[in-house]
Amino acid sequence: MRTFLLLVVALTVVGGLGWWYFSERRLPTYGPAYREYAYVTNGKSNTVSVIDLRTFQPARTIHVGNEPTGIAANGKKNEVYVVNTQSNSVSVIDAERNEVVATIGVHAAPYFIDVSADGKRAYVANSKSANVSVIDLDKRLVLGNIRVGAAPGLARVSPDGSTVVVSNRGDRTISLIDAIQLKVRSTISVCDQPEDIAILPDSSKAFVACAGSAQVASIDLKTDKLLALLDVGKTPADLELKPDGGELVVTNFDADSISIIETSTNEVGGSYLIGTHPTRGLVTSDSTLLYVSNFGSNTIAVYDIEIGKLITTLPVGSHPDGLALSRSQNYLLVLDSQSGDVTVIQKREPTKLEPRPYSLLTMIPVGVQPNNIVVKSFVLATPAP
Repeated sequence: MRTFLLLVVALTVVGGLGWWYFSERRLPTYGPAYREYAYVTNGKSNTVSVIDLRTFQPARTIHVGNEPTGIAANGKKNEVYVVNTQSNSVSVIDAERNEVVATIGVHAAPYFIDVSADGKRAYVANSKSANVSVIDLDKRLVLGNIRVGAAPGLARVSPDGSTVVVSNRGDRTISLIDAIQLKVRSTISVCDQPEDIAILPDSSKAFVACAGSAQVASIDLKTDKLLALLDVGKTPADLELKPDGGELVVTNFDADSISIIETSTNEVGGSYLIGTHPTRGLVTSDSTLLYVSNFGSNTIAVYDIEIGKLITTLPVGSHPDGLALSRSQNYLLVLDSQSGDVTVIQKREPTKLEPRPYSLLTMIPVGVQPNNIVVKSFVLATPAP
């Protein structure tokens, strides 16, 4: 069945992109010490698939806990962290060896994990325990479990490391945790079913998507006050900031649209149809392009931020969800949640022989019901023999 799905998607891509690119894969060259991997959590396989982004080949399958969901890479050390929802634990993966080197117990039903910018702490919201586990990543132990609101979905740490914003889906609130004192400093009522969180690079504001009320809440993190409730499309599912923090992109799952919020003024600058049931957005590092996974139409939308226009739609596998970019930004990785694979799309400069800027590079099988993806790149201190 998987082979059939891959063939169908491949043929569709040929028709949609007008180019078959398997025969001439122009991969970049790297030094012997360079490593770049994509890590995919497979919810029903209890595994993490590792893809080598130097060759775009499967590198390893790592067994973790039951129902892995959230995943995050440490920006300061070569480690990746996997949340195991049914095992109530976090698996620590050594990225140099691609092996689990520790398992840290948390509380009931964690789904996501966030790592501080200094790489020293991780924060896990435990949805069935109404608390947040704070993990010391050097010692690999839980420093404490902080009581928050009902059914917390996500705990996001501010870039300056001072505040943890927690979305409490069960009681329409957010909790603001003082990351130094490890206690809740404020609880703020917002809107229905708060979930995804985005925090500005200067740590001054947080934005929280509320799926139940088609709104985004703007929170001042200096005064702990609700600044505005912004009306967006139905069922906002994902928040994606431009790198400079000036604009926030909201994917509206049941409105088939994106909304763009001006973060300085707390105003919705516009809403645009993007595809069927968009789930995730991803902005390139130069803030020029937005990629959106359209879960309901098995496509990726490419939106030009500078001109404010949808420029192309790319067919991928079944029910695309998570997105990631290679370090070079030339390869887009699309997690196809139903077909159980990762579609790799290459972006290149158009030429007379290759006039289209995008092509399908390959499709890589992973596990059953993959749900999240993260990329980790680094240089080994001592190159492997």
